[in-house]
Amino acid sequence: MTEDKSAIRDAATVIVLRDRLTNPSILMGQRGAKAVFMPNKFVFPGGAVDTADRSVPLVAPLPALCSERLDERSAPGLQNALAAAAIRELWEETGLVLGERGDWQGSVPADWQEFARMGFRPTASDLQFVFRAVTPPGRPRRFDARFFLVDANAIQGDPDDFSRASDELSHLQWVPLGRARELDLPFITEVVLAEVAARVTNPEPPSNVPLFLHTEEQSLFLQLKGHPMPDAD
Repeated sequence: MTEDKSAIRDAATVIVLRDRLTNPSILMGQRGAKAVFMPNKFVFPGGAVDTADRSVPLVAPLPALCSERLDERSAPGLQNALAAAAIRELWEETGLVLGERGDWQGSVPADWQEFARMGFRPTASDLQFVFRAVTPPGRPRRFDARFFLVDANAIQGDPDDFSRASDELSHLQWVPLGRARELDLPFITEVVLAEVAARVTNPEPPSNVPLFLHTEEQSLFLQLKGHPMPDAD
């Protein structure tokens, strides 16, 4: 079957925040020069939801408030798939594990076999849903991306060990939050960084989640479980 390049794919992105109360930094990597989507840009780990992500068993689910926010303006029951995709993409692109020790029950999907061989099962309880953005029309790929924030303390093992990372992102590094805008960033990443900066000292999931929505007719900046955001002065 030929891939529909115009289709909007559900996706998950992970913002790992380290030393949030002392010297906050975030994990970023650079996409390849030949990448179809956002070549050469520095981004957070993330990617599209796979079919298998929908049935991956999570040791613990997302926080209830985050699950409720994810459900708004989405296909029913997508929360598990989004959380699983976030954990899988973090593992594939950085080699970092967000999980708990334990054996899987039943068959393990192909993309999760190395994760399972490491002796871990995925857990979503430390993920916080903080932002959502839909790629504008006219781009070579379009995604409905949900951004999850997680504290580096939830990562198993050494957060500086990227030895198991794939080659999808290069120059993996912890970037001081205050200097991240010095990198070559996509516009939406700059917007998300402002949201992350506002949440550094608040460990609780946000009560309202920004949604940057692009359609063929207009671009909207909304809040999930809230009201349209006021225009900036």
